[in-house]
Amino acid sequence: MGIFSDNPKDKPMHYGEISSVFMASTAAKGSISCYQAYLNHSGDKDLNKILEALVDQAKLESKELDALLINNGITPTPTMPERPTVKLEDIPAGARFTDPEIAIKIATDTSMSLVACSQAMAQSIREDIGALFAKYHLTKAAQGIKILEMLKDKGWLITPPLQVNRPETAKV
Repeated sequence: MGIFSDNPKDKPMHYGEISSVFMASTAAKGSISCYQAYLNHSGDKDLNKILEALVDQAKLESKELDALLINNGITPTPTMPERPTVKLEDIPAGARFTDPEIAIKIATDTSMSLVACSQAMAQSIREDIGALFAKYHLTKAAQGIKILEMLKDKGWLITPPLQVNRPETAKV
């Protein structure tokens, strides 16, 4: 049996795992702050529900990832202070994010998070770290579906160019 044959939690993290966990924790903390600000700007009930779920998920991720870092002797980035609640009407129109802007941004964030989770899973040799990112991947995929459905339902989806007139295929 090799060096990683026992309980993975008792084994050291390699530098790729450390980097992935550290960056995911930092990104989660940034998402908490950003999505709390978006909650102040959003007026749509459905968007607010999704934003609240994203904040809750990011809080869970930062807590779990920070515990992993601390257990391995690595200091995580500091947590940002909670954002105060602001009334939507108090934000000037020109300074306010619109609901479609927020929705597109969280859709983009979610898709990039899926890629980051896949990369972290692929480079992990500790099963517990790979499984943790697999859990996040599954949650983000489910959130992504809800965001996509909302974008379609509200008419906020910006599609890439569609190939309406396809060229004839070459006949051999």
